[in-house]
Amino acid sequence: MNETKTVIDTIKNLSPAEIAELADWEEHLRFLGIKIINVGDFTELLVRLALNLFVSFLVVHYIYAQNSRRKDFYFSFLSVGTVVFLLSFLLNSVKLELGFALGLFAIFGIIRYRTDAIPIKEMTYLFIVIGISVINALANKKVSYVELIFTNAAIVGGLWLLEKRLMLKQEGSIRLIYEKIENIHDNNKEALLADLKTRTGINIKRYEIQKIDFLKDVADITLYFNVNGKNEVPQPPPNNKIASDK
Repeated sequence: MNETKTVIDTIKNLSPAEIAELADWEEHLRFLGIKIINVGDFTELLVRLALNLFVSFLVVHYIYAQNSRRKDFYFSFLSVGTVVFLLSFLLNSVKLELGFALGLFAIFGIIRYRTDAIPIKEMTYLFIVIGISVINALANKKVSYVELIFTNAAIVGGLWLLEKRLMLKQEGSIRLIYEKIENIHDNNKEALLADLKTRTGINIKRYEIQKIDFLKDVADITLYFNVNGKNEVPQPPPNNKIASDK
């Protein structure tokens, strides 16, 4: 207690110039002309990064992964969101030249075109995660934390409403080889659909016959079903081919 009181008394006896110099202690901590730490900016970075990670995790883990039942984009969404946030936050005060900005977008374009096609829903969630990261990183001093939190909550709430309450159906498909060629006849539609449902365990909404090979007595069929229904979607048969019952 005595030491604390001594420090307080010492600060009270300082002149305004000495107090200002004491407050700017971080200005003197430099390495090669660059500040070692900026307490205000570093604190803001930690707070916004924590908010962004929390919201991104809610969107990816509790909304996307739970409804699409896919984990292959899990890593990509979280990592891209984090990197975009840090990139936007740290370059917020940097004036980028047009050539640098175009080059950055060109790099992302090359990476995109060299990857497999991404389904529409996954592209939508990728855009949402990037949008959340940019909003949390580039919101200036005029945007209060209440407004920022409300914006994030509105995005999460809207996604939850679309996925959970409105239950908008996402259609998936499986392509397989079917060997009971007699069921391909137009008069046996019901028998074909019942056989496909029984043997795959999938609640098939519709099907399309892509190709019929009478030499091999097989048909190429595409099955369509709802992905985000209440029941777990069974895995497709091995090699996308139904085994013969013969």
